[in-house]
Amino acid sequence: MNPILDAQQTHTSIRQYTNKAIDEDLLRKLIQCAQGAASSSFIQAYSIVQVTNTENRQQIAELSGGQKWVETSAEFLVICADLTRVEQCSLQQGLGPLEGNTEHFIAATTDATFMAQNLMLGAESVGLGAVFIGGIRNDPAQVSELLNLPDQVFPIFGLCLGYPDAEPEIKPRLPIDAILHKDRYDTSSCIKDISDYDAQMQSYYQSRDSNHKSSNWSIQTANAVQKKKREHMLPFLQKRGFLKC
Repeated sequence: MNPILDAQQTHTSIRQYTNKAIDEDLLRKLIQCAQGAASSSFIQAYSIVQVTNTENRQQIAELSGGQKWVETSAEFLVICADLTRVEQCSLQQGLGPLEGNTEHFIAATTDATFMAQNLMLGAESVGLGAVFIGGIRNDPAQVSELLNLPDQVFPIFGLCLGYPDAEPEIKPRLPIDAILHKDRYDTSSCIKDISDYDAQMQSYYQSRDSNHKSSNWSIQTANAVQKKKREHMLPFLQKRGFLKC
């Protein structure tokens, strides 16, 4: 093993933080290093909004479903897919404005996500804790208004950063054989894989030091996707200039 592999396998979401501030130079260095992530055709279609305004952080915490760590973390960043610079390049080269192609949406979203994962891994490597906040998509229009986001930009998720004040247990992941397929996708063991993993996760939830509950992966997953559809996202994205064709 090496430090990077160790960090990847020991990741936990941190929602409790000390009062220690993050040095601004360190934060900028972490972001600079995160920019080393892969980028589709090197378009680097992302931006980060560092939210320091207390009232804005309070509002975003409420919009995200009462996630108080948005307020209490040392730093709260909003990771955005951003095609504004890409469109400017297109205009300067005489190729016209962007037309809301699905491919461009995918490229910008993956660019931003790769960069954000790099940022989290880098932060954890220097002793910081972090958690992504998908709850900002509960009301992306309000978040966009608070942060003055222009068209061709949308907030994908937030990122809390700070020095950990908790040590949650590591959640067991799906076994490698459940996600790794050779040459052809094989569904023959899907039901058994889920059943075995459910038993493992139920044991984990009942045995961890805090937040005991009787649940498993299937219950959590079904509720996460079927009760959190956020059907407002498509019209919101189309209004912003995405997913029109």
